[in-house]
Amino acid sequence: MTVQKKLGVGIIGLQPEHGWAARAHVPALRALSNDFQIVGVANRSAESARRAASYYDIEGTVGDVDDLVASSDVDIVTVTVRVPGHFSLVKRALEAGKNVYCEWPLGRSRAEAEELAGLARDRGVLGVIGTQARVTPAVVYLRNLVSSGQLGTVLSTTIRGWGRGWGAAIESAASEGYLLDPDNGATLVTIPIGHTMSAVRDIFGDIADLSSLVDSRRGVVRDSATGEAVPMSAPDEVAFIGHFASGVPFSVHYRGGVPRDEPGLSWDIQGTEADVRVTAEPSGHVQMVPLHIQLRTGREERFRDVAVPEEPGAIPDDAIAGNVARLYARMAGDLRAGTSNAPTFDDAVALHHVVDAIVGSTTLTRLPAAAANRLLP
Repeated sequence: MTVQKKLGVGIIGLQPEHGWAARAHVPALRALSNDFQIVGVANRSAESARRAASYYDIEGTVGDVDDLVASSDVDIVTVTVRVPGHFSLVKRALEAGKNVYCEWPLGRSRAEAEELAGLARDRGVLGVIGTQARVTPAVVYLRNLVSSGQLGTVLSTTIRGWGRGWGAAIESAASEGYLLDPDNGATLVTIPIGHTMSAVRDIFGDIADLSSLVDSRRGVVRDSATGEAVPMSAPDEVAFIGHFASGVPFSVHYRGGVPRDEPGLSWDIQGTEADVRVTAEPSGHVQMVPLHIQLRTGREERFRDVAVPEEPGAIPDDAIAGNVARLYARMAGDLRAGTSNAPTFDDAVALHHVVDAIVGSTTLTRLPAAAANRLLP
C-alpha cells in the first residue's frame, strides 16, 4: 500500500498528561508534522477520548474504536494500551484495512503475534512493531563498529540490567499490577529483555543456542499507594547464556527493581583489538534511555567517551519520544516507497520466538551430594 499524502494517525490509549502515548507518541508525531497528523483518539470510554482530544487539541474521530478504524481519515492506527489489549485492537484495525503501529510485545503470546502477522500479510497492510531500540543512533553505531572489524575478533559480550517494574514496590496495583502476572504478557523477559535482545541481535546476529534461569524470588511486592502486599508470580531474576550463530558467546542478567549505586545498564563487548562499554541510567530499558558508549583499544589503559554521530531531521532530543519518532519516520518511508526499513509484525514473531526460548530453556544440571562444599573451621 503506497501513500503519498500526509498520514493520518488514530491513537488508541491516549490519556491527558500521562501515559506512554502522551509521553512518546504525541511528541514524536508532532515533531514529524510534515509526514503525520493525529486525526483521532479512541479509549475505553468516549468521555476519556474526548478529554484527551481536547487536551491535545486533536480534531477528527474521537471516542469509539470501531469508528476510529472505519474512518477514511485514518491511515495508521496506533495501539498504545497494555499488552492484554493488543490482540483484539490490532485485529480490528487490520480487518478494517488499516496500517498499524503497535507497542511491543505484539501479543500476550507468540500464537497471538503469529495470527496478527498473518492477518497483516493477508490484508496487504503494514504492521510496525515498537522495538524502537533497534533504530537508535547508539545501536546503529555499535552495529557498524562490530561489523567493520574495528574491535578485531569479538570474543564475548556481557549485559547486566535492571527492570524497574518488577522490584520490591510498584506505584500502585491499579496502574502496574498487571505486570505481576506472567499471563498478561508484560514481564521482565518480554519488555526490558525483549527490547534489549531486539537490538543485540541486530549487532551480533541470530542466536544459535541458549540456556536460562528464570526465577521469581520475591513472590510479593509492596503497593506504594496503599502499603499493601501484592502477590507477584512474574519473574524478577532472569539470566541466560549462549552463542550467536557467529560463535560469539554472550551472557545476560536482568534483575527486577531499581539499581543500587550502579548503572541501570552495564554492557561490555570484548574484542581482540578493542573493548566497548555501554552504560545507561536509570534502568536497563534500552528503548527508553540514552546509551553512553566508551571505547578502549589494546594500547589504552582507560575507556574514553565516544561521540555517536548526530542524525539529520526533526527528531526530539528526549530519548523516549525521539526513539519512537525514528520508528515513525521509517514507517512513513516504507508506506511511501514500498521499502521495509521499520520493524514489522513478522519481526515481532521472530522476537517472540526468542522470548519463548529464554522462558523455556531452563534445563539445569543438579550437582550430586559429593559436590557439596565443606566450610572450613
